[in-house]
Amino acid sequence: MPEVHSSVSTAHPSIWKRVFAFAGPAYLVSVGYMDPGNWATDLEGGARFGYRLLWVLVLSNAMAILLQTLSARLGIVAGRDLAQACREQYPKPVAWMLWILCEIAIAACDLAEVLGAAIGLNLLFGLPLVWGVVLTAADTLLILWLNRYGIRVLETIILGFVTVIGGCFLLEVWLAKPEWGGVAAGLVPWVDANSLYVAIAMLGATVMPHNLYLHSSLVQTRRIGSTNGEKARACRYNLVDSVVALNAALLVNAAILIVAAATFYRNGIVVTEIQQAHHMLAPLLGTTMASVAFALALLCAGQSSTITGTMAGQIVMEGFLNFRMRPWLRRLITRLVAVVPAVLAIVHFGDAATYQLLIFSQVVLSLQLPFAVIPLIQFTSDRRRMGDFVNPPWVRILAWSVAGIILVLNGWLIVQELERLSQERPWIGWIGWPVALGLAALLAHIAFMRRVIPPEPAPIAPPEEPPELPERPVYRRILVTLDHSGADAAAVAHAVTLAKSNKAKLVLLHVEEGVTSQVYGEEASTAEVEAGAAYLTGWLQRVKGQGVDADLVVVHGRDPKREIVRAARALEADLLVMGAHGHRGIKDLVYGATINEVRHALDAPVLVVRDREHSS
Repeated sequence: MPEVHSSVSTAHPSIWKRVFAFAGPAYLVSVGYMDPGNWATDLEGGARFGYRLLWVLVLSNAMAILLQTLSARLGIVAGRDLAQACREQYPKPVAWMLWILCEIAIAACDLAEVLGAAIGLNLLFGLPLVWGVVLTAADTLLILWLNRYGIRVLETIILGFVTVIGGCFLLEVWLAKPEWGGVAAGLVPWVDANSLYVAIAMLGATVMPHNLYLHSSLVQTRRIGSTNGEKARACRYNLVDSVVALNAALLVNAAILIVAAATFYRNGIVVTEIQQAHHMLAPLLGTTMASVAFALALLCAGQSSTITGTMAGQIVMEGFLNFRMRPWLRRLITRLVAVVPAVLAIVHFGDAATYQLLIFSQVVLSLQLPFAVIPLIQFTSDRRRMGDFVNPPWVRILAWSVAGIILVLNGWLIVQELERLSQERPWIGWIGWPVALGLAALLAHIAFMRRVIPPEPAPIAPPEEPPELPERPVYRRILVTLDHSGADAAAVAHAVTLAKSNKAKLVLLHVEEGVTSQVYGEEASTAEVEAGAAYLTGWLQRVKGQGVDADLVVVHGRDPKREIVRAARALEADLLVMGAHGHRGIKDLVYGATINEVRHALDAPVLVVRDREHSS
């Protein structure tokens, strides 16, 4: 997937304008730190242990700031997101395993979003949970529809959601009247065997692995320049962005835990589901406003976090596999993976199962964390990749200490849970222990492997010289589409021949359709696009070298068909030349069938050139 890294101008004379120019990526990331999974773990921690696990939120937030800062530095300096770096650095089987684990984590995160939004709809409108879960699958179309209006609209909507969430919980804290002495005491580290599961879930809900992949991509949307000074400035401003945004998320999470401690723990109430918390807030705090604010904030949290989940899923798939799927299909698959287990759990176990399912989803996120954190630390500590921006010794010590804490807590939890489950159901131990040992071996291999693939991406091989074809006079302005595939050579060869014979102008057109290009539109530019620019420019030079008047046009959008039709009409092309890959059936569903829809939308003729060598 193309990942933008220089799309928004930051060249402003005012320091405040520069701050606002760089602000944005961390706010999109911070939405994931307020998702419904956080709610479940914070409610559980506050209701069962009072204020004593507040320190877990503070520690987790400090870890998140460090790791998100490293993620941002990787994107700014190396021009690669974490998924792309893993694909380039590790052997293919290792990269595939990391991708599978990351997809599991994204599915777990999406499960929390589905359940949270469904519970919010249930609390506000009385909609049954099963129907609420099914209805959330429709937000696939909502996200894709919002993308057409650009990043500013999405940022405004997200900011509105976050403002509502924060305002609701400021009201809740004011109504709950917590014991501030107990709040201060909760900052002192404490954990035991009973609170370990909840502490791990809180850690997984706060330091979310998919956000590390997402942040390293989103920071590339700022146009920062190529000098070390410009990169250093971008790193500083993104640090400010991360600190402000993630501390705002910390305040929301802390407010949830404090409200739970001040209402449920103080009254000896054990919370077994989010609905219970909603219904009991009104009698405990003496006003129905508390319950309404709780439900409204939960619905906003579920809906806002779907945006980052959508983008992270596309970034991970395209980064690890270098595989581009239609955005609606990618989103639908991810959502169905979350909807199916949620519906089954509700139907089989009842509404009460949603609460434990939310907490379990956050434990899954925490268990996946090391497989994202260790590569991130390795990459940002590699001088070949980072140059002068390599992690200094004190940052490496801090980062590896964070990784060590995560590993120790996760290892403790896995051993404890497998021993307990093995006693109840021996077959779980027969499966669980080999899986745990296999994942530990994979993690050790990643941490200590010495044989790595050089981080420099392989240069794009120049295409073969287009063949000379007989002159066929027909047209004045010819448009030919390029998509960095084997079909380009055949399409350009035919177009050049026709342009020569007619002394026509030839326009080379390429459509960028990556997830961030869909969001940022014409401002988008990517690390991979910058590498591909040499390929496109090379074609332009080769065409001009043959005496053809030619131009290169690159457009950005989520729908290649619409962008090609729009460009053909704007350029008043007499002929459109397109390369065909030869796939059909299910591959048309996955990759998209562009040619048929384009030729039906245009009055100008379309010449389809089959790429016989690469067709399948």
